[in-house]
Amino acid sequence: MSQLVGKIFSTFRRKTDDAMQLARSKQPLTYDQARVLASHADPEVRRVLACRPDLPPEILYFLAEDPAPLVRRQIAANRAAPAQADYHLAGDADASVRGDLAQKIAHLAPGLSADEQDRLRQITYQTLQLLARDQITRVRKILADALKDVADAPPQVIRQLAHDGELAVASPILEFSPVLSDEDLLEIIGGAPMAGVLSAISRRKVLGAAVADGIAKTDDIEAISFLLSNPRAQIREETLDMLLDQAPDIEAWHGPFVHRPQLSARAATRLARFVADNLLRVLDQRQDFDAKTKAAVAAVVRRRVEDAGSDMVAFRRGEPLSAVPPEPVETRVSRLQSEGKLDDKRLVDGLTANDNEFVMHALARLAGVSVNRVNKIVTTQSAKGIVSLTWKAGLSMQTAVALQTKLAKIPPPDLLLPRPGSKAFPMALEEMAWQLEFFASMVGDSAK
Repeated sequence: MSQLVGKIFSTFRRKTDDAMQLARSKQPLTYDQARVLASHADPEVRRVLACRPDLPPEILYFLAEDPAPLVRRQIAANRAAPAQADYHLAGDADASVRGDLAQKIAHLAPGLSADEQDRLRQITYQTLQLLARDQITRVRKILADALKDVADAPPQVIRQLAHDGELAVASPILEFSPVLSDEDLLEIIGGAPMAGVLSAISRRKVLGAAVADGIAKTDDIEAISFLLSNPRAQIREETLDMLLDQAPDIEAWHGPFVHRPQLSARAATRLARFVADNLLRVLDQRQDFDAKTKAAVAAVVRRRVEDAGSDMVAFRRGEPLSAVPPEPVETRVSRLQSEGKLDDKRLVDGLTANDNEFVMHALARLAGVSVNRVNKIVTTQSAKGIVSLTWKAGLSMQTAVALQTKLAKIPPPDLLLPRPGSKAFPMALEEMAWQLEFFASMVGDSAK
């Protein structure tokens, strides 16, 4: 009995080996040979057969329904498979089959559109749409990665992938696809997208001014960092100014700002007032600035070095401003006042650098009041108190507005502003004097 079984097995093995050799043969198969091999009991024979590009379409379609996933994967990857087989495999139960199909079908995507007249091209387009809606993220990601650089990929499919709920799918399309228009991108920006979407858009090699404006107006710190780091992003000067207003409190933007090409003299000098020592040195050593910008930056750098009590030679050598112990704030205020430098500009520089201790001591010195009184006015967020203090200090109403917003953090609706078309203080002298006396009584301050 065992000899009979062994003989049967040996015969089966020999026939299987012969079938495998035939399936692997580089010679064309007859229709009957292909049909017999497509029904062979060994799935490995059918898998090898499914790799062949010279099979009749009906044999390839037959193999697309094979019970073995490895066979169906080979049909999914076979570029000779008919469009009907591809469409059938787009609904395959095995995600690996659909993934292999997505990899292949993306190469057929260029030039396809929703209104295809040719039936086979229309089936291919419909297959693309099915894969773009696949329930498995990996399948959609394979498709997105394959289509991200294709200039004539179907716009409808690209938009669908760009709006995908998984960042892994949407991100490559948003960052690289040349098919997306500014209108497409602005629609996504305005739709409260998930985290990471705006960052992907910010990294695009070509980024128009309208899209840059849209990103800049969001509160996405990471995306704006990428925007500022993108040398090809077209950011308008007004947009940069808006971001510079917020930048002192957002350290993540400092490096991208300092390294941004084509900085204006105004932007560069504003940055020089608040960035850290290492970035200040980068600004100071940039070679792409024109003479006017270099001079403006150098002036701010020198003022910061002097204010820190360090010397310029040490700074140019690469030593930090903190290498020399800084002056006590009272000494610094006294020195600047004696040098005639304790003015509106110096206080605004202090506000920009978030040096609130210096600003409050400077206000106290200029107004002839105690620091306690200044502190009480600031902590109570009194707009009238800030305006009165600014007047007493001999500073401008413009500085009073900056002190209200940056030092006292008074909300915009509660700000006390100059009358339209005027730079004068909006309060009577008697009222401002009374405000200062009122706060003096609150802290027991007898200074006038």
